Amino acid sequence: MTTRLRNALTLVAIGTTCWVVAGVIALAVNADAKVIWTCVSGTALGLIGVRYTIRRERRSGI
Repeated sequence: MTTRLRNALTLVAIGTTCWVVAGVIALAVNADAKVIWTCVSGTALGLIGVRYTIRRERRSGI
């Protein structure tokens, strides 16, 4: 089961990284505020997902 959770953690971390990169690019090209806030929201939700996945992995080891 831990392999599946590690795969989930990797997937969530890659998605979060993509949102961070998109946000940096949006800031660099002076994009619309809506695009920047979308990237910020995606990053925040990704970080919540990483935290949740790590907690879930720890609990499954009981």
